[in-house]
Amino acid sequence: MRVETDVLIIGSGIAGLRFAIEVSKFAEVYIVTKKDKAESNTNYAQGGIASVFSSDDNFDLHIKDTLIAGDGLCNKEAVELIVKEGPDEIQKLIEIGTQFSTTPNGKLDLAKEGGHSRSRIVHAKDLTGYEIERALLKKISEIENIHLLENHFAIDLITEHHIGKKRLSKEEKIHCWGAYVFDIQREEVHTFISKITLLATGGLGQAYLHTTNPPIATGDGFAMAYRAGAIIGNMEFVQFHPTALYESDSENRSTNPAFLISEAVRGFGAKLRLKSGEEFMHKYDPRGELAPRDIVARAIDSELKKSGDNYVYLDLTFKNPDEIKEKFPNIYRKCLEKNIDITKDLIPVIPAAHYACGGVVTDLNGKTSIENLFATGEVAMTGVHGANRLASNSLLEALVFSKKAAIACKQIIENKLFNIPESIPDWIDTSRLSSEEKILISQSRHEIREILWDYVGIVRSNERLRRALRRCQLIYEEVKYMYNESRISEEILELRNLIEVAYLITYSASLRKESRGLHYNIDYPFKDDKNFLRPTLVQNPLV
Repeated sequence: MRVETDVLIIGSGIAGLRFAIEVSKFAEVYIVTKKDKAESNTNYAQGGIASVFSSDDNFDLHIKDTLIAGDGLCNKEAVELIVKEGPDEIQKLIEIGTQFSTTPNGKLDLAKEGGHSRSRIVHAKDLTGYEIERALLKKISEIENIHLLENHFAIDLITEHHIGKKRLSKEEKIHCWGAYVFDIQREEVHTFISKITLLATGGLGQAYLHTTNPPIATGDGFAMAYRAGAIIGNMEFVQFHPTALYESDSENRSTNPAFLISEAVRGFGAKLRLKSGEEFMHKYDPRGELAPRDIVARAIDSELKKSGDNYVYLDLTFKNPDEIKEKFPNIYRKCLEKNIDITKDLIPVIPAAHYACGGVVTDLNGKTSIENLFATGEVAMTGVHGANRLASNSLLEALVFSKKAAIACKQIIENKLFNIPESIPDWIDTSRLSSEEKILISQSRHEIREILWDYVGIVRSNERLRRALRRCQLIYEEVKYMYNESRISEEILELRNLIEVAYLITYSASLRKESRGLHYNIDYPFKDDKNFLRPTLVQNPLV
C-alpha cells in the first residue's frame, strides 16, 4: 500500500495527539502507532503537569527550579517558552474534556514534587497521563481528517538514501519525505509519503533491565532519526526514577515495567528509610526527599551498595489514611494487590530507568536538523531538561512544543516549502530467511538490557563504559546480520532500535569526562564547566 498525505505522525502519546489536533485544522493527518492507540508512555505518567497557577507562585520561580535541576545544560529560552505557555495549554486540555483533580472550592488541586519550590503540579489523582490520553483520543476521534492506524510499526524514515542520492558535503541538507511502515497484522510494509513527518515515539526505557516504561518504549524514534542522519544530543542523561516498586519476583521485573510510586508521594510527605528504619536523605541534600531525582536515585543506590540490601522503604504510614487513598487511589490499589497496604505498611522501592533527557535535537519550533522532520515529546531534545528533568515538566514540554511545531508546519504547507521526488520506491524485501530464530532475538535483547543496567546505569566509570561499548559493538554486528537476513517482524525491528539506542547512550556517556546531573562517572566525580558546559552532540558518520 502507498499512502500520500500532508502530515505523518509516528506515535500516539500526548505529543503526537496534541500536534494532530492542531495540524488537522489545515492538513490531512495520518497517525501510525505500533500498538494499541492508547498504549504510550503518556499513559504511565502518574504525577502530572507542572505549571504556574498558585497565587504564591510565578514564572520566574518555575524557570529557576527547572534551570537548577538541569544543572547548567538547559536552554533557558526553551525553559521560558514552556513555563510561560504552560497555563494556556492546560486550559486547552480542560476545554477538550480532561478532568483534573480539584479542591472543594473548584480550583485545581496543586501538588508538590521534588525540585519544585512551590505546589504547581496539576494532576488527575495519580493517573494523570491516562486521563489526558483519554481526552485527547476522544477529541481526535471526532476529527474527520485524522486517520489513526494501530499496529503499524515505522521502520525507517524516507530520505535521499532511498532514492540513491548521496550527500556531497555535510552542509547539504537531508530531507524527510515520510516513512516505511510495517503493518504488523498483515505482515506488509507500506510506503507513507508525506510533506511533514513528526517523530512522537516516546522513550527508551526498555534498553534497561529495570524500567518504569511500557514494553513499547524501545527507542524507535531515536534510532530512526540517527540512521537517517539527524543530530542527536545528550543521550548520556537517562533519568532513573528513585521509587519504583520493588517486587521479590525480580526476574519478572526484568521483562515487565516496574510500577511507579509517583514523585507526588514524596511531595505529600513520604519518608525514605533503610530496612533499619533510619532516614537517610538528609545526609545527601538539605531538601531531603524533595531533592531532584538524580540526587535521590544516587542516594538510594549508595545506601544499597553500603548495606547490600535490594531495596529501601518509602514510608507513608504516619499520614492520614483517608487522604492517602483519596490522593493516590491507583497506587493504593496496585500495592494492595501485592499485599502492601500503604496506609499501614512500608513500601519497598528501588530506582528504575524512567526518562531520556536527550534525544533528537530540535529548535524552538520542534524542527530537527533534517528538513521537514519534526520531533516532540520524550524523543526530542529541546533543551528544556538539560542534564536532569525537573519532575512533571515532560508533559508540559510535549504540549507546548507540539503546538509550536504545528504552527511551523502550517507555514511549510501553505507556502509549499517541500519538494517530494517522484522516484521514491516502495519497500523491497531482500531477506532470505523465512523466519528469524526467536531465541537469538530474545537473548540479544536481554543482553543489551543487562549491559546498560550494569555498566551505564546510575553510577558509571571509564572501564564500565569501555566494556559496554565493546559488547554493544559486537551485538550490533550480530543484529545487523539478523535484520538483513530475516523477515520483518516486531521483534527484529525493536531489537535493531534497542542496540542503536544502547550504543548512543554509551558512546555519549564516554564523551562526557565529568559528572553532571544524571551522568555520574566515578573517574570524573566533579563538574567541568570549562570543557563540558555544552550538549553532547552525535551524528551518524555513515550518512
